Amino acid sequence: MRKHMLGGMILGVLTVLRFMSPVSAEEKLVSYQAMNLELALKVAQETLKACQHDGFQVAVVVVDRAGIVQALLRDRLAGIYTPDIAILKARTALNFHSDTINLREPTESGNEGSGIRHVPGTLMAAGGVRIEAAGSIVGSLGVSGAPGPKSDDACARKGLDAVSDILNF
Repeated sequence: MRKHMLGGMILGVLTVLRFMSPVSAEEKLVSYQAMNLELALKVAQETLKACQHDGFQVAVVVVDRAGIVQALLRDRLAGIYTPDIAILKARTALNFHSDTINLREPTESGNEGSGIRHVPGTLMAAGGVRIEAAGSIVGSLGVSGAPGPKSDDACARKGLDAVSDILNF
């Protein structure tokens, strides 16, 4: 009896919701801004140039809004793991909707958010910065190899500043 009542209630709610919110074809499709390959490469090149100017040997990664690598540049003397670390930083910034420099402290051991440090494929270290264009997040940038995560972050921001005229069209 209880199972029958629950089924009837669910069917009733679904019927009411169906008539309350008609869905047109436009609402079933989404549109969004996306970087083209040329822009992703330009961001990576300008970021690498900024890091080199500061004397750092780094890897730079640009991922699209889905976290797929669009551009990866590694200075010839950057460490072997720098590309992997840069990818983790870029994806972490994208997935947590925050530049990674802002994620370190709230996720430290003993803090309420510490559990997310254990999510596979994330890295809560500075150097992951979201890329915004025309009011939309279009991807993110990851840098690894400078002497410390704060230097990675500074390089990433300098690279984005170099292309700000394109991103803020």
